[in-house]
Amino acid sequence: MKKTYVVEPIGVVRSSRNEVKDDHWGSETCAVELLPPFDERSLLGLDGFSHVEVIYLLDQATWDSEGVLRRPRGNPAWPEVGIFAQRAKDRPNRIGISVCRIREVDGIRIELEDLDAVAGTPVVDLKPWVAEFGPKSPTFQPRWMSELMEDYW
Repeated sequence: MKKTYVVEPIGVVRSSRNEVKDDHWGSETCAVELLPPFDERSLLGLDGFSHVEVIYLLDQATWDSEGVLRRPRGNPAWPEVGIFAQRAKDRPNRIGISVCRIREVDGIRIELEDLDAVAGTPVVDLKPWVAEFGPKSPTFQPRWMSELMEDYW
């Protein structure tokens, strides 16, 4: 089954970071600004939530099928894992997802915390974070992932 889907951006990332790099995202200021035809009506009620899922296109990333199996960030101390067992930016469909704290909803703009996307990144959807959609059981992850994330935010 090979199909192509067209996805149109609903907004764009406004960020203090213009360069794609892996770590220290926590110090960046970030927002999502809607694009026409979406206006402030599209965000009505979003301020009643603490967090929002931002789904965006990693438009500056690349994909090479050789990357289907690799060591995260090329670190020889970490195990070789498949692309779907890591959150690398260079992915088959270059889709990124971040759960961000909402600081403010103002007109067509949402001020956020913890969005790891650079300025100009196209946003394809927003979904309020709903606790009942989160994991119903305890979560776990490999040690290498916790090590990778030490300087991420």
